[in-house]
Amino acid sequence: MDAPALTLMAIALLIDALGGDPRILYRHVPHPVTMMGWGIAFLDNALNSPARPVEYRRLAGAVSLGLLIIATAAVAWSVHGLLARVTGGWLVEAVLASTLLAQRSLYDHVAAVHRALIHEGLEGGRAAVSMIVGRDVRGLDEAGVRRAAIESLAENLSDGVVAPLFWGCLFGLPGIAVYKLVNTADSMIGHRTPRHEAYGWAAARMDDALNWIPARLSGVLIALCAGATAARALRVMRRDARHHRSPNAGWPEAAMAGALGVRLSGPRLYAGRMSAEPWLGVDGADPGGHHMQRALAITVRVFVLLFVLVAAAALILSV
Repeated sequence: MDAPALTLMAIALLIDALGGDPRILYRHVPHPVTMMGWGIAFLDNALNSPARPVEYRRLAGAVSLGLLIIATAAVAWSVHGLLARVTGGWLVEAVLASTLLAQRSLYDHVAAVHRALIHEGLEGGRAAVSMIVGRDVRGLDEAGVRRAAIESLAENLSDGVVAPLFWGCLFGLPGIAVYKLVNTADSMIGHRTPRHEAYGWAAARMDDALNWIPARLSGVLIALCAGATAARALRVMRRDARHHRSPNAGWPEAAMAGALGVRLSGPRLYAGRMSAEPWLGVDGADPGGHHMQRALAITVRVFVLLFVLVAAAALILSV
């Protein structure tokens, strides 16, 4: 961690918060995550044959992930080196880094669910939340729609903002790029399905490892930004986070449940099958509209706190 990396990430946070992805740029060139997805899909199609033994597919998945990590780090390091020699290159690098953060898009997507429930009713809310969650939303009532949106907000605060920022602060553009590559691989192939359980094993485990610290940090940040309910957020997080099926997602979700005084997670449908997930904040209420508003407000406070912390650290280290 050094001043240039911290400065880069502070500027990237600001760019993403103010404008999100530069749509004009990505009308002409592919988004970095899109290109990562191309590489992941190409190797999946080339090497992940169902006819191969499980041991081969697991090894092939690990080797593929390793190659993709090396390629991503090499490209990001080369881009960093090239832009360092160009006048104003630091700004281009910050824009590139900002596209690997998800502050603006995360807030906008969850706020859209809240607005849809208000203006379009339950069906509008279901349609909006289906854009950000993988569960079957057809049977969700209004509380279920809000619950799914708040869970997505908390989990993706960690995966989409805190984790890439953490690795970017440590290693600059290569750090945030490699994290995003692994996270994208996990979302594409890290599933317990017949096709990907073996081949995607390395991606899923690597994603768990890279998110271990950021997930717990995200829970603490949510509690710090919860105001009067900070103690309850910490208490529910310590009590319930370990009950989540994910080793990481339970930390920010349980902290948000405690901060809001609601219950999250719980049973839900995936591909027509009921998944008996345990409750987080089991003694809380079902979320209402005011809970969604407060969840969004807490998330904005976390964004501001992250910027202040990173910018202050950059300033201290640069002196």
